Amino acid sequence: MLAIKLKRIGKKGQATYRIVVAEKRSKMTGKFTDDLGWWNPHQNKSVIASEKALDWMKKGAQPTATVHNILVKKGIIKTEKIVLHKKPVKAEKK
Repeated sequence: MLAIKLKRIGKKGQATYRIVVAEKRSKMTGKFTDDLGWWNPHQNKSVIASEKALDWMKKGAQPTATVHNILVKKGIIKTEKIVLHKKPVKAEKK
């Protein structure tokens, strides 16, 4: 199954990411099928080929949660963001 996921590039402490289409179970630094753009979390900037991303999603590629949220933020897909870090539910004290 194909996934749209992040591939880490950059040096230590200055990570940037390529947004790629790759096999779901492949390694993060492994081979990829297509390159869709990049994301820099330090400057909060990204460039994504929206037509290519939508085309791959029509073909069945599923974005990871982080990539999904980036696509929503850019306005490429019109859905709700996925909550990545859920707060634990505390047991009520009696």
